[in-house]
Amino acid sequence: MLVDGQGNFGSIDGDSAAAMRYTEIRLAKIAHELMADLEKETVDFVDNYDGTEKIPDVMPTKIPNLLVGAVLTALT
Repeated sequence: MLVDGQGNFGSIDGDSAAAMRYTEIRLAKIAHELMADLEKETVDFVDNYDGTEKIPDVMPTKIPNLLVGAVLTALT
């Protein structure tokens, strides 16, 4: 997983999630690898939704994220 959640996000049984003030999400350690080379401008940047910032069109990565996701899905 690329994010590490803490708190009650609900369940598949239908339990509702806790209020936002009781939950938090931070990037998992492996997610930092996806952003490691952004400053090297190895990918194209595009305008965000309102044109105030530039965001990467795709994330540069040292590891194939699609394969990591497939492996994690297969293991669960």
